[in-house]
Amino acid sequence: MPYRILIADDHSMVRRALRSSLERHPNWQVCAEAKNGLEAVQKAAELQPDIIILDFAMPFMDGLQAARKILTASPGIPILMFTNYAFPTLMMEAATVGVRQVVDKGLAGEELFSAVQSILGDKSQTATIPA
Repeated sequence: MPYRILIADDHSMVRRALRSSLERHPNWQVCAEAKNGLEAVQKAAELQPDIIILDFAMPFMDGLQAARKILTASPGIPILMFTNYAFPTLMMEAATVGVRQVVDKGLAGEELFSAVQSILGDKSQTATIPA
């Protein structure tokens, strides 16, 4: 059974690109997308994904607020924050909330793929994006 991934980002192009990239891995499936923090909280509670990729800057509820709510309700769901704002202060606050890792959108690709793989503990595949 594939790992189920929830993607939360307010930009549809980012969600689409993430889905396309992540689903190239044979053991990963995007189970849902959310366009804001509130929707991410609702879908996380409903679907209980194996991992959540969460943007920081989103409408209605930012990524840190959403992460707090998600982790209060479902502390076992790992969250990876994928953001343009990967500053040390955000990274420290995210770690305090319980976010497993923060990945800078500017460094996407390999780093995001490796981070998801590391969090899921899926060591059977190499840490490269399949062609």
